[in-house]
Amino acid sequence: MPTLRIEQPDNEARLKDWQDVHNVIVPPAAMSLDDVRERVRRNHLEVAYLGDVLVGCTTVRPPTDDTATATVIARVLAEHRGQGFGEELYVRGLKQARELGAEAIETVVLAANEDGLRFARKHGFIEIERYVLPGETAEWVDLRLA
Repeated sequence: MPTLRIEQPDNEARLKDWQDVHNVIVPPAAMSLDDVRERVRRNHLEVAYLGDVLVGCTTVRPPTDDTATATVIARVLAEHRGQGFGEELYVRGLKQARELGAEAIETVVLAANEDGLRFARKHGFIEIERYVLPGETAEWVDLRLA
């Protein structure tokens, strides 16, 4: 498998790349660059490239004070799926979450993202909840690593 170059979005170009992947994969929750700038202060974000080609991004939401649960989300653009990149991003995110003190791992997937749900289930996640956020129509699925 070709080697990914994985970087934190520490400049405008990488923030924009993270935003682009997120917004393609999760259009009902599209973010502005200001949203991404705020998110990078709270969460651990990374972008992945194959050479100079954007492949995907990750989000690791650290455990909060009242829970030891972290959220790990790996996103791979459709044209790069099935090549092991999601696996690499997921394993990396899982390691980061555990280093941050996570005792439990969750993920959240847009219900319409069948590839994402299949990936999560293949990696041991079980569905814990489906919901639609107030004022929205998109259905979300929360899953927990068994």
